[in-house]
Amino acid sequence: MRNSDYYVPTVALFIAFVAKLPAVRRGRPDPMVRSVLALLFTAALCFFFAAPPTIVRVNRITGVTNLSAPLVYCIMCAFSCACMVLIVNWRGGPRERIRRASLTWITFYGVVIAALPVLFVLGDTPVERLRDFDTYYATTPFIRELVVTYLVAHIVSAVVTTVLCLRWARAVGQWLRLGLIVLVAGLTLNLAFGFAKLTAVVVRWTGSECDALSTAVAPPLAALGGLTLTAGFLLPLLGPRAEGLLRSWRAYGRLGALWRQLRPAPGERREVPRIPWWAPAELRLTVRETLIHDELLRLQPYLDDRVRRLAYEAALGIGATERRAGMTGVAAMVVAAVEARRSGSCPASDEEHCQAGARALTAELGPGRERLVRLSGALGPLPEQDHRPEDRAGDRPEGRPGGRSKGRSKRRAEGRTQGRWAWRPSAGRADRAESPATPAGAPAPGPAPSQNAETRTR
Repeated sequence: MRNSDYYVPTVALFIAFVAKLPAVRRGRPDPMVRSVLALLFTAALCFFFAAPPTIVRVNRITGVTNLSAPLVYCIMCAFSCACMVLIVNWRGGPRERIRRASLTWITFYGVVIAALPVLFVLGDTPVERLRDFDTYYATTPFIRELVVTYLVAHIVSAVVTTVLCLRWARAVGQWLRLGLIVLVAGLTLNLAFGFAKLTAVVVRWTGSECDALSTAVAPPLAALGGLTLTAGFLLPLLGPRAEGLLRSWRAYGRLGALWRQLRPAPGERREVPRIPWWAPAELRLTVRETLIHDELLRLQPYLDDRVRRLAYEAALGIGATERRAGMTGVAAMVVAAVEARRSGSCPASDEEHCQAGARALTAELGPGRERLVRLSGALGPLPEQDHRPEDRAGDRPEGRPGGRSKGRSKRRAEGRTQGRWAWRPSAGRADRAESPATPAGAPAPGPAPSQNAETRTR
């Protein structure tokens, strides 16, 4: 391996460690947060001290030949312990059981880490070996035991965590399952690293030589396995946050059409808060939602339910679903109200139609964010799948709901050709809108909402 193959993972893991470090300062640290930090820190140290230039520097500074070997092995055991403790905390359960299991693994690996320096002091390693320490001293008393001890501890951690992750992956889903699958891949690489090293040592015991397994095959497996393991542990922690961030940006963008329709014109004196560029997506989305609700509230005196009904019937006529037609009718009413307000028209003089429009708007939006997003989407064209095939225009008899006359079929065909939810009410439909219930002198229903919405949204 090249020196960069050690230092690049070191930098990446250290950046991840620094990014997670602020979580410790937020009150009492979570045991899982501490385990993640220990995992990232030990993994970064392991790559750093295993690099040949670092090995040379440590040996020179301390004046002890091959001191880097037990140092790296101790860090690797600490990494294995951090993996076990994180798995225990990750799975959850009664607090006392988690604490007991964590202490068991910490004690086990603590004993191993304490034994490694003792075995190194008892052994004799006069020749400095930067890459093949394991195989070169495979038959040296006490050093042989040192190498086998750290390899067995490493393999035990990889086997136990692999079994636990495979069992657990069957019972969970989404990000946690994906993280466990990535963990199993990293643990498999770790197992391959341990077995490659151990095989090379055992071959040395038989008098043969297979050092390439230890010097050429095992180090790349360790590097790839360490990075894969770290990614597997971080995915369930960072994945949901990234998904929530993406969802917020998507909703923010989808509300853009509605906000562009409602936002105050340049001449209107109304303060719109300025959001700094570093503001999080959730804050931007909350501010945009609040502004839209405020503008819809100001529009209530201009709402006219007759416009909504006409647009609703027209949308049904060109093949929209019931839900889409209802939202289209509300969108048309909102667009007509915006046009009336901007043109300086007086609020609707018919209080009954105004209140009916406000009730329809409230009922169609309801609680939550999704319906507001759908209202914004209704300002665009109807999706192609909402349209019925043109060759079935004459299948329905006259007089039934949804029945089509030749004039209506022609108008719907025009709407499809124009590629929008445009509607053109017939003379009879306009006459019905001006029913005897409409007071004399009341304003006629608002302009064709399709044309207004089309002009403003496109």
